Order: sequence, then C-alpha cells, then structure tokens
Amino acid sequence: MKKVLIANRGEIALRIARACRDHGVLSVAVYADCDADAPYVRFADEAHGLHGDTPAETYLDIGKLLDIAKRTGADAVHPGYGFLSERAEFARGVVDAGLTWIGPAASVIEALGDKTRAREIASRVGAPLVPGSDGPVANAAEALAFAEAHGLPIAIKAAFGGGGRGMKVAWKLDEVEELFASATREAEAAFGRGECFVERFLDRPRHVEAQILADSHGTVLVVGTRDCSLQRRNQKLVEEAPAPFLTPEQRERIHEGARAVCAEAGYVGAGTVEFLLGQDGTISFLEVNTRLQVEHPVTEETTGLDLVVEQLRIADGERLELTETPEPRGHSIEFRINAEDPARGFLPMPGPIDRFEPPAGPGVRVDSGVVSGSVIPGHFDSMMAKLVVTGPTREIAIARARRALAEFTIEGVPTVLPFHSAVLEADDFTGDTFRVHTRWIETDFAAELEAAARPAPAEGPAMLRVPVELDGRRHVLGLPAAFLARLGSPAGGAGIETEAPSDPGLVGASVAGTLQGWRVENGAPVEEGQVIAVMEAMKMETQVTAPISGVIELVAQAGAYLQAGEPLARIVFRPS
Repeated sequence: MKKVLIANRGEIALRIARACRDHGVLSVAVYADCDADAPYVRFADEAHGLHGDTPAETYLDIGKLLDIAKRTGADAVHPGYGFLSERAEFARGVVDAGLTWIGPAASVIEALGDKTRAREIASRVGAPLVPGSDGPVANAAEALAFAEAHGLPIAIKAAFGGGGRGMKVAWKLDEVEELFASATREAEAAFGRGECFVERFLDRPRHVEAQILADSHGTVLVVGTRDCSLQRRNQKLVEEAPAPFLTPEQRERIHEGARAVCAEAGYVGAGTVEFLLGQDGTISFLEVNTRLQVEHPVTEETTGLDLVVEQLRIADGERLELTETPEPRGHSIEFRINAEDPARGFLPMPGPIDRFEPPAGPGVRVDSGVVSGSVIPGHFDSMMAKLVVTGPTREIAIARARRALAEFTIEGVPTVLPFHSAVLEADDFTGDTFRVHTRWIETDFAAELEAAARPAPAEGPAMLRVPVELDGRRHVLGLPAAFLARLGSPAGGAGIETEAPSDPGLVGASVAGTLQGWRVENGAPVEEGQVIAVMEAMKMETQVTAPISGVIELVAQAGAYLQAGEPLARIVFRPS
C-alpha cells in the first residue's frame, strides 16, 4: 500500500496518521465541518471534507468515504475504532472498490460481530459461557421471559455492536421493558441495527481481554492481556496491561480461549477477545472486537510493538515477526480523558477548550486529539485524549500516574481528571488485592467530587458553501456561518447580554445533544423528579427529569439538536 484513507476522527485518526508516516505510507484524513481545524486534519498528508456534522452524514457515510478514496488515489482504508470499523458492509465495499481493507475480512466481521454467532464459535472451541438467548430476542416480552426463566440480573446487549453502547443491565423485572427499548435505541443510533440479545449478567465481575495479532499465513498470536474493569455506563475509563492479579491458570485459559476463537473464525489482523472474570474465578467469553481498541497503547508500552504498524504490515501480506507471546516489560495504565463531569454522573459536556497542557516526564505518553482552542463537538463521543503511564512495576506506574494527573491542566470543559486522581487514592484499586469490578463506580466509589462549571457554548460549526472556479475547475469553498455573521454585524457581532428571569419550571437541556424522545404528552401532569425526556449526547443517553410538579408544556420537538440550557419544556405549577 502507498496511501491510506483514515475513516475516522480525533486522537485515533492522528495516531493512525503518525503510524503511516513511520511506516512510509501517505495518509488521507476526512473531516466533518466541526473537525475542520482538528490536529489530525493538519497532520495528515491530505485532508478532505465530508460536508456535514452528524455521524450519519459524515463518518458513517460509506459512499462519501469511498468517493474520497477514489479521488485521492488511496489504495487502502483504515477504519480506526467506532463508526464503521466493525461494519462488514464497509469492509466489503472497500474491497469491492479494489482497495486494501486494514482489518479482518467482511465475513469474519459478520461472524464475530454478530454476538450470537460469536457465542456459537466460542462454545464450539470450548470457551466457557454463561446462559444466553439463542439469537436476538424479538421484543421486550421475550427478554422478560428469559429473565423469569434464568434469573436476574440480565444483560441486554446490541447484537451488532460493541464498546458498551447498546448494553443495559436489568436488576429488576419491572425495568426490563424500558431498558430493552433504551438498548435498542442506542444500538440503532450507534451501529445502524437495533437487534439485541440477552444473557445472564455476572454480578461484580472483572473485565479482562486478550490482544490478538493474526497474519494471513496462519499465525494467530496473543500478545498480552489487559484489565478494563473500571467502567461507567459499560464504557471503559481506566485500562492496564498486563491484567493484574490473575493466576497463571486464569491467564493461560484466557490466552488459549482467545487464540482458539480467532483461529476458528479465520481471523487476520489485530483484534481483541473479551472475557468476564467472576468473583469465584469463573471465566466467561464476552465478545470479540474486530478492530483496534482504544486501550491498545498499554499493550504497546508493555510489549514494544506498534500495533497500528503491525496492522499495516499484516494488511500488506507480511508475516508476524513474533512466534510466541512476549513477556511483559513493566506495567502500563491508560486513563481516558473525557469531557464529562464525574460529579454529575459523568454527564458529557461538549464545548471549547481554553487551555490544554498535558504532562510529560519519564513513563508518560499522551495520545491527544485536541489542543488549546479546540472545540469538543456534541455530535461525537466525549473522549479528547488518553494519558498512558508506564513503569517497571505496577506500584511505580501508579506513583507516576499520580504525578502526571496532577500536572495535567485542561480548562474550558469539565473533565474526568478529578475522578482519575481519586481512583489512585482508592485501596480497592491500588492495594494488594484488586477489588475493582465493572460496576465499582456505581456501587463502591465513595469519593466526593465537586461539580464543575458548565462550559461556555461553542460557536455553531455550520458552514456556508460557495462554489468557486479555480484554474478552470469547480471547487466548493466553505466558510463558518458564524464568521460571516460577525463580518456583517456591528462591532464584530458583539451584543448586549441580558440575564433571563429565573423560572423554576423551565426545563433546559442538561447537555448539548439530540432530544431522542419525550416520555410524557403535552399538557400531562408530572411529578418532581419524574423522567420526562431522554437526550442523546456524545453517543450516550441522558434522562431529563422534572424540576417541579405541575403541568408540562412541551417546547422542543423530538429529534431536535439543542445546546446545553436551551429550553425543552416549561412546567406550570397548578395548586390542587
């Protein structure tokens, strides 16, 4: 391959572009309007606009991506993670266009991306499994019947997704119906397919995974393990390698299970096989992620491998140079740096970054998609950077992490930095025994964190496009609409701001995002604290509750995109 189209954005797009440069191939970036000035766009050898802002009209538009690949002469496509990275139709479209797909074959993505078929493969090779539905369940009634037959809790999971999206855990029978509907909506929004299956959920398990590399010559190799148990809303926040506090027998079982599943599926490329480890030592196959993982840097730091370059080499038909699992060199911990307020339930809060000063020093690596002045858009997920800290031992890595987190300065948007610092003071995480589990944040995390100030609203990223002719060829020139508006207004658009009178019944958007739907009808009576609407922000659902009791008057329509604080509804107090 000579030129790689990167079908992604943010820090992973920059990470791939750097690997391309290290490997001696050119890179082509693509960008939504709101990403036009992102660091990855400036770093890549070429960059082309996708003309839009939402995922559906940009990074999920297969036609646009393949057209740009054709126009730029790209001969390969790297999907990164998220978006189209686990969509078989994209892999197939890339290959049908005569390009190299940097990942496993479409047929393998279909087999392993369908969680029910993946369970069948795992069962066939002897990997342990908890009880689950034979396939996607048709409706909430079937999910409820499974719970009644097999007991609670149950996990409702997107059949064609990953990354924790489209997964809900029901602990009570009376919440199965609503959680099934929520999982279906999230799966449809994130992956374009809403089918969900159900399985027994192991209470308080650890999340342990194995990193796989497999070439086209039949070599399937586990290069290391990771622990990813620190999660909120089933999405990881802290990951480390190698997975600590495993017995030799557990580690070997995970290695063998991961290798067997991928070999049976005919896997080629980099992938991750995930397992749950119960408190009683039970290991249960979870899923295979047929792509690069967000947390891949901790494996790189403890093996000396560049996993993205390995992906490029494998896609070019080269053989793996390793012949056996390498011994880990030290210990590495990754902290996802998200624009979320942990004191408000990890509420995503997009907005402009006024100051971004990452740490440095021995053992510190920062993979970032932003700089000072960047804007975190509300259409995409909340991660802006990853802090990766490595030391010769886990204890030294933790000590360095405390120092690095104290050095990290981000202003303008709330971040999870205070949470990460609190985790490193928790004995459950740092002690001689590892008591962290996948619901530890919800059930055991006790530190009191101060709510952050809400970020200032970012200028809208809307673009005005004007056709122009240059050297006899038609081009489209895009300029920010807000910039043009300021040019035509007095004093550069400066105005007089007035503070609106306080209205206790005004229901504002809790976060910049899309109003997924109302849970009440216009004119209906509501009670204080009642869930009245659901918003989707940065690929996560957030419930909106009534601030007072009264009669609700709906203002915003379902499907509308709103900035934080924009009115959704007004509740009028009606004395009885």
